[in-house]
Amino acid sequence: MLTFLSRRERFTIVGSTNDVVRAWLDSGTPEVCLAVADEQSAGRGRAGRSWYAPRGGGLLLSLGFRPIWLSPGHAWRLAALTSLAMAGAGEEVAGLRPRAISLKWPNDLFGAGRTGPAKLAGVLGETDGLGTDDPRAIIGIGVNGDWREADFPNLLAADMTSLREAGGGHPLDHGALLEAFIERLEVAVNALRAGRFDSADWIARQLTTGRLCTLEFPDSSRETVMATGVDADSGALLVESPDDPGERRAILSGEVRHVRVAGQPRMPDGQPGIAGEQDLRSPAAAVSAHRGRTGGEV
Repeated sequence: MLTFLSRRERFTIVGSTNDVVRAWLDSGTPEVCLAVADEQSAGRGRAGRSWYAPRGGGLLLSLGFRPIWLSPGHAWRLAALTSLAMAGAGEEVAGLRPRAISLKWPNDLFGAGRTGPAKLAGVLGETDGLGTDDPRAIIGIGVNGDWREADFPNLLAADMTSLREAGGGHPLDHGALLEAFIERLEVAVNALRAGRFDSADWIARQLTTGRLCTLEFPDSSRETVMATGVDADSGALLVESPDDPGERRAILSGEVRHVRVAGQPRMPDGQPGIAGEQDLRSPAAAVSAHRGRTGGEV
């Protein structure tokens, strides 16, 4: 019987799990390979931003693919399905309601923060050789898991959250989160190999849809647009100019350095937040949290 993961290894500390997986692919390791670390000394996000999580505070992992079975134009779906699998796993393990975790285009995960949705996880996709006979894709994801609010960095505390805090402050089992993630990932990858992608869930979770956003381009220029949706074929963000609402165009993730939703403050490298408010807990978790506040059983 074939196993989904060709290689799975956990490290106490590495520079970057993406670099570990890249080395595995370079040495001939078949897909899908998985590297997990308790801590990274050189974690990174999109556009060269740094990624930090204290030891024990996050689930840090990277996946390696050889997607010869996937058209180059759909390679973005590997990062998207990774985000969806982690969102579903996080909701299950933290006791959140379905679709409580949203996606800020292209792939970041957001949950309940101090004043509304705040960053839960960052996703970094890196590809090489797409369209050749040796394509490679590496998808890294760093999730704020069992990270207590009291230990959040001061500069980011108001604009980030963790699965522990989104779930009412209860301890979060990273092992259970990892297994729930792998289970969902296997289903999603096998479906994608068969030509199926859960575009409905990807579209429904989009945080940017219907909001004013500022696009930051590689040359540091900016443009404010209204996000009207996403395109399930290209993965593009669909936008309109506030001054010309009938003129819709598509923005690919490689064209922009960052997307900032209206009301979202500029933050240092790490995890920016977003204004708004919603209760992300499942009904059972909300009742349990209420009982805890009133002295009942949690």
